[in-house]
Amino acid sequence: MRSLKNKLGMNLTFLASAVLACASLLSGSDAKGGNATENIGGTQAIYGNIPPDQVEFLSTGDRIKSVAASGSMMAIWETLEHGERVECLDCIPSVEPLLYDTNPRTREIAAWWLRRRMFGVFGKGEVYERTLTTLASDADPKRRAYAAYALGEFLAAPGIEACATAIDRDGDPTVRAAAASALGRLNDDGRGALTKALADADGRVKLAALNSAGRVNTFTDIQSVARLTGDGDVKVRRRSAELLGSMRAKDAVDGLIALTTDADPSVRNSAAHALGQIRDGRARAALEAMANDPDGLVRDQAKIALRRL
Repeated sequence: MRSLKNKLGMNLTFLASAVLACASLLSGSDAKGGNATENIGGTQAIYGNIPPDQVEFLSTGDRIKSVAASGSMMAIWETLEHGERVECLDCIPSVEPLLYDTNPRTREIAAWWLRRRMFGVFGKGEVYERTLTTLASDADPKRRAYAAYALGEFLAAPGIEACATAIDRDGDPTVRAAAASALGRLNDDGRGALTKALADADGRVKLAALNSAGRVNTFTDIQSVARLTGDGDVKVRRRSAELLGSMRAKDAVDGLIALTTDADPSVRNSAAHALGQIRDGRARAALEAMANDPDGLVRDQAKIALRRL
């Protein structure tokens, strides 16, 4: 009986608390205790007594123009992020030059902000068309490369053809590498442009193409990637092994086995990991031989790969 009374008492207390809470919600007031002060107006009415420096704000047009002209990278990032939904046609000419800033994060946030504009960016003769023109014909290869990166961040279809053309025709490897990177951001191989980039003479272009090939859903050219396991650049050999593993490329097992005796331990490590991902029994002997590798990380990776076969 006493237990029943205790339960009834607890239930009544809980019910009373719930009624008071509902009444508080319906009346639009907050439950307060201690020395809490009353919250009135805007943000505080919703979030409570939070410090002013922690209240999110919207950037004004004047602030965007001012920071774009002379602000630090962090100030630019913060201002444009808080100005995502601020429509300011007058701000566009101030932000556009940031697409060609030397800081990659500044270029990225500038393209991010511009691509969200409802007006003033994608029309004829406006920012996007000027960026296409810069990639195609600007005399400065650095500006062409930055334009290619911007086209990747704009995430618009015309950039695919522009970047594919740059890979095919631009004489500067920095520009070709930027165009290959942009195709990865655009999730498109540019009608085989990435395959062409994988055969480029410059290691930077091949690396950019390998990175993008791993991001493009429709990329399937295993043979072009497998050929790079014999490249003279250590970074290219390592990245090609990584990509072949993620692609589960059984046709590339022989090339990966050859990499298990590569002079560079990072390449041998990537080859062992890739063989473990592919899970082909032909790699067993090579992986067992790696048990005597002079590098401890390679030995451990080979053991893991053997367990996965």
